[in-house]
Amino acid sequence: MSRPPGEAKGLGKAIQRARLGQSWSQTELSARSGVSRPTIARAERGEQVSMRTVSKLADALGLKFDLREEN
Repeated sequence: MSRPPGEAKGLGKAIQRARLGQSWSQTELSARSGVSRPTIARAERGEQVSMRTVSKLADALGLKFDLREEN
């Protein structure tokens, strides 16, 4: 099942905004989340990453994502 165009980019932008809101570099987020810096860069560009990666980033950033589908 493919995702709608732009969906991952929106998630990536949310991760990037939260990281910058903490004044963290990607390296800092990497240290706090256990996710490699290149994977964080991929996530922020909206490229496909695993839900486990998203979960680790969200936990480190104090974010909660609502995965319910909009109607």
